[in-house]
This record gives sequence, structure tokens and C-alpha cells, in this order.
Amino acid sequence: MRTKNVLEYLENSGARFTNKTAVIDDSGACTYLELRTVCQKIGTALACKITVGTPVAVLMEKSISVLQAFFGIVYAGGYYVLLNPDLPEKRLGQIQKVLQAPIVITDAGHHNLARTLFPENAICRIEELADGPIQAEVLQRIRNRMIDTDPLYANFTSGSTGIPKGVMVNHRSVIDFIDVFTELFRLNNTDVFGNQAPFDFDVSVKDIYSSVYVGGTLVILPKRLFSNPKELLDWLNDRKITTLIWAVSALCLVSTFHGLDYRTPETVRNVLFSGEMIPEKHLRTWRDHLPDAQFVNLYGPTEITCNCTYYILDKNLNYTEGVPIGRPFPNEHVFLLDSNDQEVKAKDVVGEICVRGTALALGYCRAPEQTAAAFTQNPLNICYPELIYRTGDLGKYNDLGELMFCGRKDFQIKYMGHRIELEEIERVIGAMPDVERCCCIFDPLKSKLYGFYVGLAEPNELRRRLQQELPLYMVPGALRQLSELPLNKNGKIDRKRLLERKE
Repeated sequence: MRTKNVLEYLENSGARFTNKTAVIDDSGACTYLELRTVCQKIGTALACKITVGTPVAVLMEKSISVLQAFFGIVYAGGYYVLLNPDLPEKRLGQIQKVLQAPIVITDAGHHNLARTLFPENAICRIEELADGPIQAEVLQRIRNRMIDTDPLYANFTSGSTGIPKGVMVNHRSVIDFIDVFTELFRLNNTDVFGNQAPFDFDVSVKDIYSSVYVGGTLVILPKRLFSNPKELLDWLNDRKITTLIWAVSALCLVSTFHGLDYRTPETVRNVLFSGEMIPEKHLRTWRDHLPDAQFVNLYGPTEITCNCTYYILDKNLNYTEGVPIGRPFPNEHVFLLDSNDQEVKAKDVVGEICVRGTALALGYCRAPEQTAAAFTQNPLNICYPELIYRTGDLGKYNDLGELMFCGRKDFQIKYMGHRIELEEIERVIGAMPDVERCCCIFDPLKSKLYGFYVGLAEPNELRRRLQQELPLYMVPGALRQLSELPLNKNGKIDRKRLLERKE
């Protein structure tokens, strides 16, 4: 019988590896038996509060407790959304306004923050949920009502309208992806996964579900380690990490500060990276220190469930011209469309990367117009309804038929592993007091975000205000005050000239 719910991953591994360590974090560890037990207790406690398909927010730092909350929500029939407490309160409020979750799960350290977003009677403490009984018959009745296209989670990304977009992903999409992901890269129960990504970022989906599916061990690396590469390398070695599924920015942080010269993570055998193009010198540093490891470039936006293409690097090749994004994962059709919606098949001809298949997300939470604009009828199919996702990314085929990434067709960028709409940042800056007009640009060569503006606002004060409204990765690294913004012959802001005068 085929898998239809990710809880089967947990239950199957729990039966095979009962007393094996399932998860490790900064404060402790738990076995598969302990993880499953607590999740079922949480699910039982929530079962009388929600129905199948209900969103439940989780407001905590990533930890074992957060994973227990995630699986507990699924046991109760709901889908989970992490509210990252590192985000500004205003941003969290915007997410909840879209999500309209009737319940939030939090802990003692974040209860006061939860009160600013939810009424008191909507707040559930993780400690109390995990302290009750398990009612197996209640959980089984819920499971019997669930199907594989029920939502599993929603991740909120930047939106050009100034409102975050909630990408909703179902069980079937995750199962379809994780089954082939673990098989392709030979991941198994001996693997120890070093989780870098925040739990509101879909890179973490690969960590969580790959580990639980194969019966591996998930090590949640504390955020503070990425400000201290030496301690990070000690963690990787001391806990015998075998697999890194990291954002490119995290790999570059280690190599920038020469962490690998301090200590090589000798047990690492898989390095899978995504989020943006990896600079060749950083890639070379990692490959030089881990010559026997498998390196894989992964590509794909949140809307297609983690990734849609992959490229396994050849140990005998250098990649001074860039690393291909490769070929589609099994059961995903990735293709290029030109501006007339005709398929591009010739090499070196640029087209928009489009995807069809089971991996497509359900759409955006409470945003039918945005969903309809991104998830459209396949123009190559006139016979029956068939959705594709238009990524907005540009690509081309090389001589070997491999896909190469060629940038964006709009003002969206990839920065520090996150997809960012420059228009959203511009809206926030433009709404600030003493700012008349603004423009944001991104320099891909320096991987730096710039904000140019006209007005009386002092740059340091403007930065302080932006940090209260935007995630840190969306605050421009440099703010430039100008007397006027340059215009091109069509009267539009000349972004090319701004890029030339960024320093």
C-alpha cells in the first residue's frame, strides 16, 4: 500500500529503530519512540480543537519541541506554519493576518510574543500539550478522514504586494519528492543530517523528512554556530555529521572565515546546496577539503516542493563557468517557454523555467489571484486541464542538454538563500517618513543588496526602522541617500546607472 501521510515515515522508522536517537538539539536528544509518543500526545490534545485542514501556528525557536509540535499538528489533522520569532513583530502579524490560524503553539520563552498576535484563549503551551494521554482511536479516526492532498505545511515568502505569500504544500508532494530524493543520493539510516536551515525555510523540509524516512538522526545546529565557524566545525565532527543540505550562503560563511582550515568535517560524505549560485572559489575550497564527498547542486522554488532539478558534480571537472542546475527529478517535467509560450529546446536559447507534476504546491494561502497568475494552464496542452508553475527564473540548455540558470525575468532575487521581491522592500522604504522615492538593486557579483532613496531620512535611522518591519535578510546592506534618482529615456528609474554608482 502506498504512503499517503508523512506520519507513516515516523511510524515506520519508529517501529524499525525504536530506541535509536531520532533528533538532537542544543539542549538534549530524543529517540524515535520518544518522538512518536510526544507527537501523539500533542495530536490527541489538539484533536478537539481543530478539524482536518486547519492551520496551526508554531511560535518557537527551532528545536526538538518544534518538530514534536509539527508532527502533533499533523496527527490532529491540521497543517503547520512556523512563526519564526526572529522576524519583526509586524511581519509576524502580517503572516497571521493571511493565515488566520485559530491556535498557536508556543513555549514559556515566547508566550508574551504570542499574546501580541493571538488572543489568550488561542495560545497553547507545548509543555501542557505534551503532558496528556494518547487516545489512539481518536487519532485513527482522524487519519481515516485524511487524504494525501491535504495540506502539510505553509511557508511564507516575500510578496511583491508587500504582503507575505503563504505557499501551501500537501503530503503527496512531499512524499513524492522525498522518496526519490533519498534514493538518488543514497541516503540511509546511517546518515546524520546537520540541519542548518530555519524551519520556516523549505530547505529544512529535506532535512526533516529525509531523516525520518530513512531512520537517520537529525542534528539541529543552533543558529549561534553560524557566527562561530570553529564551534560549528567542532559540532559537525563531534556529532559525526554525514550529510549537509545547506543554503549556499551557509557554505560560503564557513569558507569565508577559513573554518575548514581549522578542522575538516571528516565524516561528511554528502554536501547538497541550493538557494543561489555558488561562487567557484568557495566551491573549490569545500571540494579541496572533502575530495571524496558527493557534491550536488539543487534548484527549485518553494512552490514546487523543495527542488525540481539536480546536478551531481563531477570530481574531474572544474566549474569556472558556473555549475549547471542539471536535470529534473524523477516524476517532474521541467521545461523552458519563450515569450510566446512556445517550448525552447535548442541549446543556448534562454527561456522561462516551468514545472509540471505532483510536486506543485496547492497554491498561495488566501490569495487566489496570485495563485492563478503563477499556477497556470500548460500552454503546450490544449486537450485537458493541466497546471504548471511558472518560476519566473530564466534558463538555457548547455551542450550536454543540462539546464543552466540565467537569472530572473522580474525584480525578484535570490539573496542569502531567500527569494526576495525587490518591490516589497521598495514599498516599505517608500512608506517611511522623510523618504520621497526609492529603488533597490542587487549586485550578484558581490552578493550585496543596495537601497537608494531621495529624502531627508538619515541612513542609520532608516536602517533601524527597516529592521523593525522586515526580516534582516531583506534590509539592504547599504543605504545610499541621493539628491535624485537617475532616469532612463523612458522616464523610468535607471537601475543600470544606480548599479554603477553603488559605492
